[in-house]
Amino acid sequence: MSIAVGTVVEGVVSGITKFGAFVELPGGLTGLVHISEVADTYVKDVKDFIKEKDRVKVKVINIDEKGKIGLSIKRADPNYDENRRSHRHNRAAAASSFEDKLARFLKESDERLQDLKRHTEAKRGGRGARGF
Repeated sequence: MSIAVGTVVEGVVSGITKFGAFVELPGGLTGLVHISEVADTYVKDVKDFIKEKDRVKVKVINIDEKGKIGLSIKRADPNYDENRRSHRHNRAAAASSFEDKLARFLKESDERLQDLKRHTEAKRGGRGARGF
């Protein structure tokens, strides 16, 4: 069976490391699923998602000139949206304008300054001492 970029195949997890998992593909070839390609969420430990000998569907995402095969489990999911992260970022940026950010910054700075003044006066025995 030939392996081409973009194809989805089923393989068996043959090894797990800190940086990803090795998957044995049909035909005896082995590819690497980098930790960033295991799931569509933050992955701290690959073992939380897959174990050795698990059968997984993987998508071939690259094959370099040395024949190393890059695989992805998350992209093999037909519901995976590659543009999802950029949409999320754009929505957050559009939700708050510069003026909103500036107003929030000024308000938070003023609150922190008031807290600092009260705390300083309390240490000196001033007006803010009653509150502490």
